[in-house]
Amino acid sequence: MTPELVVFDCDGVLVDTEGPMFDVFAKSITEHGLPVTPHQLATEFTGGTTPIMRDEAIRRGAKLPDGWVEDMNTQIHARIAQGVAVFDGVLDLITALEDANVPIYVASNGTMKRMGLSLGPSGIWDRLEGRILSRETYPAKPDPAMILHALAQTGANPEKSFMIDDSVPGCQAGMNAGVQTIGFATEGQDAQLAQIGATVVNTMATAQQLILG
Repeated sequence: MTPELVVFDCDGVLVDTEGPMFDVFAKSITEHGLPVTPHQLATEFTGGTTPIMRDEAIRRGAKLPDGWVEDMNTQIHARIAQGVAVFDGVLDLITALEDANVPIYVASNGTMKRMGLSLGPSGIWDRLEGRILSRETYPAKPDPAMILHALAQTGANPEKSFMIDDSVPGCQAGMNAGVQTIGFATEGQDAQLAQIGATVVNTMATAQQLILG
């Protein structure tokens, strides 16, 4: 079966941005009175939004200042601009999908600016221009709005379409949209993603085999 649509998450699926991002978050939250590690934040907040993390950190005792979200965005953009890695197999999969004339979209809870910085150097940003969706314009995942938009734009059958995401909210969005959902687990989140019904893979080559056979 040739798929009719493939939707990728960005952070933690196309590019390895989440490690640097959670380093920045953990350092700041710890400095503001709530000791926490990058791993702890990644376990709890992968796929979430910075305002959600801020609110929970404050609830647990962090004394975060006004403007903290904006400051974090500035610091993270600066860190990503230094360069982040594209996951092995991503470019091969994108090329294979393009060769098969399969529409590709990106649906992220991150910002467009962050994605421009992280996807630009590899050429992914230019290749998928106009098909990159952000929670700045659509409701954040697990709401399926971004995926539903991609389905509507392409006329794809959800049952013949795929979502690849590394987070629980992202995989829930895929399932809420009725598409086949692949959980991309590179940080030990296999059990979390499998528990909600995603098909879990650890490499993009395995994802390509599932999608294209």
